[in-house]
Amino acid sequence: MRFLVILFCCLFSASGFAASAQDTCPGNPDALGTSRVLAISPNEFKQIGSMQYRQTLPLNDHEVVITFDDGPLPPYTNAILDTLASQCVKATYFLVGQMANAYPSIVRRIYNDGHTVGTHSQDHPLVFQRLSLKRVEDEVDRGIASVDRAIGDSQAVAPFFRIPGLGRSKTVDDFLLSQPLVTWSADVVADDWFRHIKPETIVERAMRRLEANGRGILLLHDIHPATAMALPTLLKELKARGFHVVQVVAKGDRPKSVPELMASPATGTPTKPMVVTNRISGANDSTNRSHHVKRIGAHKRHLAVLHSVKNSRPSQF
Repeated sequence: MRFLVILFCCLFSASGFAASAQDTCPGNPDALGTSRVLAISPNEFKQIGSMQYRQTLPLNDHEVVITFDDGPLPPYTNAILDTLASQCVKATYFLVGQMANAYPSIVRRIYNDGHTVGTHSQDHPLVFQRLSLKRVEDEVDRGIASVDRAIGDSQAVAPFFRIPGLGRSKTVDDFLLSQPLVTWSADVVADDWFRHIKPETIVERAMRRLEANGRGILLLHDIHPATAMALPTLLKELKARGFHVVQVVAKGDRPKSVPELMASPATGTPTKPMVVTNRISGANDSTNRSHHVKRIGAHKRHLAVLHSVKNSRPSQF
């Protein structure tokens, strides 16, 4: 009798766990999901990312933190947000101030979708490592102020900063160390900023490097069509190969949501299309690839790209 009671309890617990797992991502029981949340503060971590710093996040084997730089920029940021939502995956965004000024409604969507919002300077200067101290201070401070203004609540923005182009210098490092900020580099890149890179190449490089590293902070960009097209397959590959997504948040109280905007009028105008080419300063990655950041303006083929994203299949990549 006792055996039957124990067996019943085990079956009930198992079925309850299965239901709970499905409830984690309504409508998609096979979703990758977000396995855990890691809360950190500038008091514990000042510089993270093994490509450039001695310290990185305390991740377990096959854990990945997904990050996006340079946005927001429609329609690619929107498409990426849709993909993340479909897989119940939470990421960290490092937003450029001028882009946040131009698209505040997308900034608020990023936050209200449950992602972490950090900053990435005001204008994404071409060679951040060559800036004077005054210019560094201005870029960091104005970038934070712009994202604060776009999101509508300064408490919503995490004290997380990523240097544009990963362009370090002693001036940059010393200033950031003096601020109540966590400076992020990365552990793994997928080269999605390269011109003419194919979505399948982004997936292949991301997975190969993550598996070689075992875990890590993955750096991507939400302003490129190739990244938007690659993401559905990348998330499926992460799940298939046993990776788990960790969301990093800032310690302290944050609003659960911020007011949405009815429209997205541009309060600032992003720069014309340009390509930023920075050598990764201080990177210990043996490849030490150049870090290209492409700022895209209006894109005539955005509808075709969105259609491709929505209809992409793993076999295509």
